Amino acid sequence: MNELDWTSHTAVAWSSYCREVIIFWCQKRSKQIGEPGVIVEIDEAKFGKRKHNIGRIVGQWVFGGVQRDTPNNFFSVPVPDRKADTLLDLIVKYVRQGSIIMSDCWRSYRLIDAEKFVHLTVNHTYNFVDPDTGANTENVERMWREVRGTIPR
Repeated sequence: MNELDWTSHTAVAWSSYCREVIIFWCQKRSKQIGEPGVIVEIDEAKFGKRKHNIGRIVGQWVFGGVQRDTPNNFFSVPVPDRKADTLLDLIVKYVRQGSIIMSDCWRSYRLIDAEKFVHLTVNHTYNFVDPDTGANTENVERMWREVRGTIPR
């Protein structure tokens, strides 16, 4: 705002425009990913900021996934919440049956259909890579970090 000599209204409008462009780009690039035996990492992230730099983050939840061997194969979709119904419908829509899904232990993922997908989890409370299965969500977490890096402050 100060560098460009903008009013707060102009800065907010520009920020909203940039957010809309990123969401539009992600939705246009999103496609069905995975195939039998291929690993797809899924996760949800909240994009926004803390109001007055304190408290909880105010913003938009986004659900997404990335195909591990082909990082250009991904999907990312804004969602109203992280409820099981919301996320499971998107998993069925964007992840091909037979794929190996890796996720964290978010409770909504417990209902992933074992007949359609192989589901491996990692409990981030204890480690970032599951010592028994090798499951991790490092690629999808990196995707979120890169997306956040493109959003102007």
